[in-house]
Amino acid sequence: MTTKAAQFDMLPDEALTLGKQLCFAVYSAAHAFNRAYKPLLDRFGLTYPQYLVLLALWQQDGMTVKRIGEEIGLDSGTLSPLLKRLEAGGYVGRQRDPGDERQVIVSLTAKGRDLKTEAFGILSDIGKASGCSLEEAGEIRETLHQLTRRLSSGESES
Repeated sequence: MTTKAAQFDMLPDEALTLGKQLCFAVYSAAHAFNRAYKPLLDRFGLTYPQYLVLLALWQQDGMTVKRIGEEIGLDSGTLSPLLKRLEAGGYVGRQRDPGDERQVIVSLTAKGRDLKTEAFGILSDIGKASGCSLEEAGEIRETLHQLTRRLSSGESES
């Protein structure tokens, strides 16, 4: 009986073509999403990573920079300038945690909270652009989450 891992050891040369790479398919889809989001977010002066921060804060307002980074997969070096731009745009405020001066808490402003209503339109436009039903989108999302968990934990099925 051949294990799933062993199957990958016996692949023919054509398996190394770009179009057969799972990683390239995911990479290409991510770029396509970024291109689809760009015109929708431009009207608010937002980038896609800034939008991800807002999504995280709409889910749970008042998070530390560290927690936001964990939620969206960005390190503090990348996140700090992004948060400064969101603050300059009036979407968030940042303040030191009175209980721990090392921590910075990021909170939505009224403008940031109000944008959530507009985000439903963005979500609808992206859904239409993808051509996926809600069910299909959910299945793809769950498969990608599962893949992320496996790759992040080093899990493999034998």
